[in-house]
Amino acid sequence: MDMARLRDRMVEYHLMRRGIRDRSVTRAMRTVPREKFVAPGFEEFAYEDAPLAIGEGQTISQPYIVALMLEKANLDAGDKVLEVGTGSGYASALISRIARHVYSIERHERLALQARERFEQLGYRNIDVRIGDGSKGWAKTAPFDAIIVSAGAPEVPAALKEQLDLGGRLIIPVGQDDQQRLKRITRTGAATFEEEDLGGVFFVPLIGEDAWTAAHPMYTPAVPPSHPEETPDAIIAGAAEEFSSINDKSFAALFDRFAESRIILLGESTHGTSEFYEARAAISRHLVEHHGFNMIAVEADWPDAAMIDRWINGKAPTGGPAFSRFPGWMWRNREFSQFVGWMHDENDRRRALQKDAIRFYGLDLYNMAGSIRSVLDYLEDVSPETARVAKERYGCLSPWQSHPATYGRAVLTDAYRSCEEAVLKQCTELLARSLDHTISDGDDFLNAAQSARLLAAAERYYRVMYYGGSQAWNLRDTYMADTVEHLLDFHGRAAKIIIWAHNSHIGDARYTEMAAARDELNLGQLCRQRFDAMTSLIGLGTHSGEVIAADDWDGEAEKKRIQPSLPQSYERLCHDTGKPRFLLDLKGDEELHANLVEQRLQRFIGVIYRPETERLSHYMSTSLSRQYDAFLWFDETHALSPLLPQEGAKTDQETFPFGL
Repeated sequence: MDMARLRDRMVEYHLMRRGIRDRSVTRAMRTVPREKFVAPGFEEFAYEDAPLAIGEGQTISQPYIVALMLEKANLDAGDKVLEVGTGSGYASALISRIARHVYSIERHERLALQARERFEQLGYRNIDVRIGDGSKGWAKTAPFDAIIVSAGAPEVPAALKEQLDLGGRLIIPVGQDDQQRLKRITRTGAATFEEEDLGGVFFVPLIGEDAWTAAHPMYTPAVPPSHPEETPDAIIAGAAEEFSSINDKSFAALFDRFAESRIILLGESTHGTSEFYEARAAISRHLVEHHGFNMIAVEADWPDAAMIDRWINGKAPTGGPAFSRFPGWMWRNREFSQFVGWMHDENDRRRALQKDAIRFYGLDLYNMAGSIRSVLDYLEDVSPETARVAKERYGCLSPWQSHPATYGRAVLTDAYRSCEEAVLKQCTELLARSLDHTISDGDDFLNAAQSARLLAAAERYYRVMYYGGSQAWNLRDTYMADTVEHLLDFHGRAAKIIIWAHNSHIGDARYTEMAAARDELNLGQLCRQRFDAMTSLIGLGTHSGEVIAADDWDGEAEKKRIQPSLPQSYERLCHDTGKPRFLLDLKGDEELHANLVEQRLQRFIGVIYRPETERLSHYMSTSLSRQYDAFLWFDETHALSPLLPQEGAKTDQETFPFGL
């Protein structure tokens, strides 16, 4: 791999395009080899804009955050700088390429010794490292022109302020784990300081005498309180609103409290769980029948959903068959088909009463699954090895993946670059054919308008999708939010919409690693921002059971056993209540909300499930009560029932959903 090229790409895409302008900082980041500072085996991910674990509960921060802190420190060539929290040594190495001398403190001996060895190998002679309490600074070598703290403190340690020279700058994350703010403290006099807020961040805690104790909850289990009823699982148990089954009428009535919303987003922590589909169907039926909701929109492509919409509204389907590409089982299953049948019958009833029909729409982008298949087909013909890497990469395009996507390896190959234009042409032609079928009757203005939007933006999307990364995710979810807005505008002020999508789309990304580590946004966040008091976000979760998923992108659907949730997770707290099914009102219960603000692990399983890398592949840190307005819990769940072609059926189209 050409690491120098990757470094340049990192600076261009992740730093300069996001506003980093200090030439000394960008020059240092083009020079220092970040791959030398990551754990063995992670070198190919060194230039992703994401943090990476380095052991001892520590991380090497994402490049953008490091660059931002260095830029805000206003470093000069003659400066003497203190870094608190050496970690891998990467930030100290960068500072050493800008400033005269760097003094770095690390509390973990192993990390400090490794950092020294790296500096020695790279020939960086202007860095001194010591093992000690960073919250106390390094008084013997003070004063400093700048102090940069690479861990979060509850408040600014007095010793660090005192060790600043006049005019010196201290850059430090301050606050509780879920409310950290990056501060710049400038010394203006013997006892006077100016403080600036540089924005929200999320760092590991600074452990020391003037910071957090070593028993910080990120590293050690919380000490049980003297009153057992105060434990988080006991608080959840006390707030849990239990129900006997999804089929009980009292279940759907639990969601009456959200009826005043104009947008209700219903999530799922897996794409292959029967209870999640059945629950969303029951909730949707109730909201349609009793509270005036008249649109269902799902995490699926517009042309496929348009075929369903035509059928439930008494028109003959065109094109098709719907949802025929990977992951077809996500919609071609008995649970969803039964809901489609209900929408068809409900619209028959509404026509008889001369009432407006329910509409069904797909929010997703440009036939994404079909486009990926087109990419893979082409690459398999011209470069099977590149196709293999691309297939792996598409399997990792999920925001909860702590392991960075593997697209970097493919992007640098000549075969991959040479295929770009041909693949883009294939994808655009595929899109045009799909949209022709969507508007074939010529009288659906909404479909025609949406098709025009897709075609206008297609090339940009396909280029982003082809190379992957956070841009692809952000473009996709922004598009989904735009589509929701277009649908509400088109159908008028009385329109109310229910959205089915994965938790990673509907839970507010600002309170997850998605935003903190990768600068990603999502549909739930955008709906809250655009329709503030009119949006409700409801997540769904489970502890264990079975799920339908594949091993890799475009792989066979399999029934897989879900591993029990990790002890550090929100799922384990829910499981430890001993209650099989319940709803948590995270917005309405202030005590519950306050007790579930803390950042904990949460599980996310998409169309791909890799239990052998469970922690790395399927968990990220979130604040549950800020991410959702409510959380629906099923302790033990079951796999979806994929539909197989019926014996004697002429085509697949006759079996889904129209032949049921």
